[in-house]
Amino acid sequence: MEKLSDELLIESYFKAKELKLSSDFISLIQKEIERRSLHKRVMLPLM
Repeated sequence: MEKLSDELLIESYFKAKELKLSSDFISLIQKEIERRSLHKRVMLPLM
């Protein structure tokens, strides 16, 4: 996930949610969003 741009990571998060992909996969994306301090851009609660 480190190779994804911030924008692509955020797009991936929304697409994964839309497609109702595995909660484990979505959680991995959320953790990476948090690690990059992007949670405010996607309005994620802090974990």
